[in-house]
Parts: sequence; C-alpha cells; structure tokens
Amino acid sequence: MDILLDELRAGFPDLAQIVRLLVRISIAMLLGAIIGLQREQYGKPAGLRTHILVAMGSALFVIAATESGMTSDGVSRVIQGLTTGIGFIGAGAILKLGQEREIYGLTTAAGIWATAAVGVAVGLGLLGLAVLSVILIWFVLAGLGCVEARIKLSSETKRET
Repeated sequence: MDILLDELRAGFPDLAQIVRLLVRISIAMLLGAIIGLQREQYGKPAGLRTHILVAMGSALFVIAATESGMTSDGVSRVIQGLTTGIGFIGAGAILKLGQEREIYGLTTAAGIWATAAVGVAVGLGLLGLAVLSVILIWFVLAGLGCVEARIKLSSETKRET
C-alpha cells in the first residue's frame, strides 16, 4: 500500500507547479476556443470543440515532455510527431469531389494545423507568441475570408457579362 501512495504522491506536482500548468492549459483552451469560435460562426465542420481539443492536446504533449525532464532533442521529437499526427487529422478534413474536381476542407485542415502550433507555443511557455498568432490566424480566417468572397463574387459577375 505504501508503494501505491508513494507513486501517487511522486507523480503529483506541488501547488506552484499546478497553478503554472493550469494557466498554460487554460490559455491553450481559450486560444483554441477563439479560433474554433470563428470556424463555428461560419458553419465549418471543425469548430469550437475541435480547436479547443487540438490546442489543449498539443500543449499537453509539450508540457508533459518538458516537465518530465526531456532534453530539447526529446521535446523536438515530440513536436515533430505532433505535427505529423495533426497533419493526418487535417488530411481527414479534406474532401475531393470527383466529378466537380473541387477540393474542400483545405482551410479547415490548415486551421487545425495552426491551432496545434498555438498549443505547442503555449506548452513551451511562449504565451505572447501564441496570442499574437491567434490574432493573425483570426485575421486570415475572418478578414481575408471576406476579401476572398468579394473576389469570387466579382469574378462570377464578370463571367456572366
């Protein structure tokens, strides 16, 4: 019984560490929610919950690696594996319609990938970089989405005349 209690105590961080970890995971959740909310508002398949989970999961992988005492080489391998794995999730979001020869979901896949990168930044403690990145990601998704829609509408109008 003592072995079990020792193991439980050994794996539990002290209060200061719990607060630091909780702040990082919460920030990852919040930043993922900001990106996910934008996607949710536009009715995209990967929305609020998906982006929150991707950001939190990415941060958790990095935090676990750094807190376990891995060297920078080990943490680098964790990030490489995470990047590859998120690429597979993104690939699942891409749909090619055979007859129409149109591809859908590339922006969703790229958004998931960018959200994972935000989670990695948070996990590494680079909170400023993560926040600035979310602002720019939001601009690309929302602001440039409006510009893209206007260009498409203008192009369609020119073809009709």
